[in-house]
Amino acid sequence: MDDHADQIRKPRADAVRNRERVLEAAKAVFSAGGPEASLEAVAKRAGVGIGTLYRHFPTREDLFEAVYRREVEQLSELAEQLKNAKDPVDALRRWLRSNVEFVATKKGMSAALALTFQSSSELAAFSMERLTKAIGSLLDRAVAAGEMRADISPEDLLRALVGMCYMHDQPGWQSSVLRMLDVFVDGLRVRLATKTTRTVKPAKPVAKRKRTR
Repeated sequence: MDDHADQIRKPRADAVRNRERVLEAAKAVFSAGGPEASLEAVAKRAGVGIGTLYRHFPTREDLFEAVYRREVEQLSELAEQLKNAKDPVDALRRWLRSNVEFVATKKGMSAALALTFQSSSELAAFSMERLTKAIGSLLDRAVAAGEMRADISPEDLLRALVGMCYMHDQPGWQSSVLRMLDVFVDGLRVRLATKTTRTVKPAKPVAKRKRTR
């Protein structure tokens, strides 16, 4: 009985592993973009046959949506982990930096995702709700600690992040965005103004010069 159960469970475990390998490979391939971002390249990187890929994801759009949902879930999980970080601003910064990689994956499948979003309002609602909640929890901690401005919203941060990512299209854009992101976060920090008082000493009287004839 146990042997029979193992035989039933093993293919399922293999299927789960293959699916995860395909999703991880797809993330890497789509992030790189370009002409190499094909389903055949995904299957090759995952170490599976193209037939295995299609069994899990019958269409290209199915694969794109699965990768997208997986990335959103991972960002939500990361936010939960970072909620216990000692430095709330650093936790927020680390989460935002992880989003740059997420946007890179989206860029590699933007056309197909656009079609998917048009046909699935649920997907758009799912991603917005998860991401807003994730960044909101980290932002609230930073504001409560007196480290971050209170007049910034989760939506503001997400819009700024996306804007920074999509205004760069040249190779190496991620490094540039990460630098800009650091400057942006530092600019939102609350810094206590230290008053410096300077004692102004009275000017010494200028000695009158004797006139010489």
